[in-house]
Amino acid sequence: MSETSKISLKNVSKSFGSKHVLNNLSLEIAEGESLVVIGGSGTGKSVMLKCILGLLEPDSGEIFIDGQQVVGMSPSKREASLKKTGMLFQYAALFDSLPVWENVAFGLMQAHGMARKDAKDVAIEKLALVGLGADMANQNPSALSIGMQKRVGLARAIATNPEIIFFDEPTTGLDPIMGDVIDNLIRDCTKHLGATTLTISHDMESAQKIADKIALIYKGSVVWVGPASEIDHCGNPYVEQFVRGDIEGPIELDILKP
Repeated sequence: MSETSKISLKNVSKSFGSKHVLNNLSLEIAEGESLVVIGGSGTGKSVMLKCILGLLEPDSGEIFIDGQQVVGMSPSKREASLKKTGMLFQYAALFDSLPVWENVAFGLMQAHGMARKDAKDVAIEKLALVGLGADMANQNPSALSIGMQKRVGLARAIATNPEIIFFDEPTTGLDPIMGDVIDNLIRDCTKHLGATTLTISHDMESAQKIADKIALIYKGSVVWVGPASEIDHCGNPYVEQFVRGDIEGPIELDILKP
């Protein structure tokens, strides 16, 4: 593992019965780097993320965060490791039973033991960073648009000033304009924090806006990784097919199989 790697995956494999989802997947994310992992549905992106978070245990391989092996780590050590992370879920995953500010401050109070008054002050500060005023603090999440819910989810992801932030399909369900707003907020907020970020996405336009580096996964393995600025002319046939959205190419579509 490189000394500057914040997250490192080495030959990670994961199967569910006879279905091989991750196949000796290896990936490095440098400290302060924004890496976007792209790929079609069912290629292993979400399973990879769940393995990093400890929600799934790989069948084989190693995963390091800050040089520390996290596969097989005890629950208490895993919990301590996760305190340095933030997460924006695909559909925001807000608690409808809690007002907006408590959603944002949830990790501050539950994982970090911050007092409610102080946590609310931080929540309002983070809401401001994503363009939401203090008047939103007591709103119910169910009353918000999808775009606003995503903003609240982003505020929650950055509430603890995490070193690492994970983004799961951050622009899913958004119109192009709101998707662009979320991309800009992700880029600005993570730059402000100096955080290392890992995003999984199938949205090429979004990926190129927020990524320093892009990796393409196909059949559970990384088939290309490189600077976001090079993806349009990298010469990799898998990347070219994915970027163009072509049916023909080395990426096989299960839907076309008899």
